[in-house]
Formats: sequence, structure tokens, C-alpha cells
Amino acid sequence: MPRGKYTNHKGRNRKFTSPEELEEQRKQEELKQKWRKEHQESSSEEESGDNKSGSGSSEESDSDDDHPTKAKGVSGLIEVENPNRVVKKNKKLSNLNNLGEGEKAPLSRREREEIERQRAAAAYQKAHAEGKTDQARADLARLAIIRQQREEAAKRREAEKKAKEETTKKR
Repeated sequence: MPRGKYTNHKGRNRKFTSPEELEEQRKQEELKQKWRKEHQESSSEEESGDNKSGSGSSEESDSDDDHPTKAKGVSGLIEVENPNRVVKKNKKLSNLNNLGEGEKAPLSRREREEIERQRAAAAYQKAHAEGKTDQARADLARLAIIRQQREEAAKRREAEKKAKEETTKKR
């Protein structure tokens, strides 16, 4: 009898498969697949001259792996590249190592922009050092004016020193 007014029947009849049972099922599947492969090889040798008139279910299941399934409805007419739809294949470690050495993965937009910014900054620094940019020209003009003012000030100081020396010699 239920304790309260509302009852929940969701978790009552749950049965979980034990790991031993799962392992046994997996082994049986592997044995079936081996038998199918052996049976297919022997039957293909026997039927090499025939036109596969008596093809079994094992040949159909293997041919499904080789050829994509026929698309339903309009989806066969439209080619869609959905990255979520692609079946991910396991990669071998040796292939991954070879890919890293030979080919570089395409750069992302942010990486490309960062590299472009660095190149532009280096090109600007080089042009600035050569005096080809507007800012560099303005800086060089300012430096020339400052040098000229300093030279004039140095000449004035020299003239004043000479004047002082002459006045001291006259006394």
C-alpha cells in the first residue's frame, strides 16, 4: 500500500545487467563476427563464379559498412556538412606524431590576427628606425631644432667666457 497520496512508479522494476553478463555477451558477439568473417571468406571462394544469387544477411551487413546508407527524403539531395554528424574515428598515436612534424594545423582567426599584428608592428619599427614614417620625420625635425638650439647656447656660453676672460685680463 502506498504511504502517501502520490506514488512514483519509476524506480520499481529496474534490473541492472551484471558486468560478468556484459562481458559474456561481448565475447559471444566477437565469436559471431569471427564466424561470419570466416564463413564469408569461404562462401566467397565457393561463389566466385556465381552472381551472388544466394547472398546472406552477413554479406548485407558488411556491405552496409562499406557504402553509406541511402538518405531518406530530401536530405539525399542536399549536402550538409554538420561537424556534429561526422563519426569521429580513433587516431593512432604514430599518425598523430607524424602529423605534428609534417603538417601544421590551420591557425585560428585570433592566431592569424595576432601574427599579422606582430608583423605590422615589426614593419613599422623598421620603417621608423629608417626614418620613413611621419612620426619618425617629426621626431628627427624636433631633434634637429633642439641640436641647433644647444649649439647656439654653447656658442653664447663660449662668447660669455671669452668676454669674462678679456675683462679680467684688462684689469
